[in-house]
Amino acid sequence: MGILLDENSRIMVQGITGREGSFHARACLAYGTQVVAGVTPGRGGQMFDDTVPVFDAVEQAVSETGANVALIFVPPPFATDAVVESVDAGIPLIACITEGVPVQDMVKVSRFIQDKPVRLIGPNCPGMINPGARCKVGIMPGAIHRPGRVGVVSRSGTLTYEAVGQLTALGIGQSSCVGIGGDPIIGTSFSEILGLYDDDPNTDLVVFIGEIGGSMEQEAAAYIKENMTKPVCALIVGATAPPGKRMGHAGAIITGEGARAESKIAALRDAGATIIPTPADIGATAQSVLQGL
Repeated sequence: MGILLDENSRIMVQGITGREGSFHARACLAYGTQVVAGVTPGRGGQMFDDTVPVFDAVEQAVSETGANVALIFVPPPFATDAVVESVDAGIPLIACITEGVPVQDMVKVSRFIQDKPVRLIGPNCPGMINPGARCKVGIMPGAIHRPGRVGVVSRSGTLTYEAVGQLTALGIGQSSCVGIGGDPIIGTSFSEILGLYDDDPNTDLVVFIGEIGGSMEQEAAAYIKENMTKPVCALIVGATAPPGKRMGHAGAIITGEGARAESKIAALRDAGATIIPTPADIGATAQSVLQGL
C-alpha cells in the first residue's frame, strides 16, 4: 500500500520540456509511473516522447487527463506560481523538486495552501516513491528500491538514496520513501509523514533522517513520543558543522542550541527512537530493530 502514491496516481509534469523536466520525466516513465500530462506554456499540442500530451495550462491538463499528482521542474523564480496553478486546478498532491526557491515566495505559498485540500512535498526535495506501485515522482534512482515494509523519510535526497541502498542490499524493501526537502520553509513536515506511516498497515518500521538547523526534528520527536506506535530508527547528520555556516541545504544552519545535532539526537532518543550512529549504520540498525519485532 505505502503512502501518498499508489496505482491510481496520474502524474502531470510541469516543465516537462525543459532539460531537467524531460530527463526525469523519462526516468519516471521508464520506472512504470503513469505520466499522463506535461505542462509548458507555449508548447501546448505537442507530444512528449510520442506518448505524453503537453498542455499550455494545468487546468486544461487536469481536465483532459485526470492528472492528480503534480511534479514540478520549473525554475526558482516561477516555481511557486506553478504550485499555485496546480492548487487552483484541484491537484491534491504536489512535489516541487526545484532548488533555490526564494524563502519569501515560500512564505506566501505556505499561507496560500494552509486551509486547502492539498499536500505539498518540497521544494528542494528528491520527491517520493512507492516501489510496490511502481510509481516514482521525483529524481530518486528507481533501480535501488525494492517493495517492502520499511518507510523512509529524510530532509536529504542523497541520504535517502544511501538509506535505500543499504536497506535493499540487506534484502529489506521499502513501503514508500519521501524526501521532504532541505529548505527553511517546506510544504510537509516530518511529523506529518510519520503520521502517514504510522497509519499505513504495510509499514512496520520508519527510517528517519534529519539534520542540523530548525526545530523540525524536535517536533518530530514530540510526535514520536506522544503518538507513534511503530518503531523509528533516527539519524541526525551535521554534528561537526560550525555554528552560523550553512551546510549544503538552505535550512541546514545552526542558529541556536536547539538547531545543533546533539540537541536533536537527545530529543529523539528521549522519544524512544533507536539512534543510528553514523550514515554507514542505517541498514544494520534497521535490520537489528526489525529482527526484534
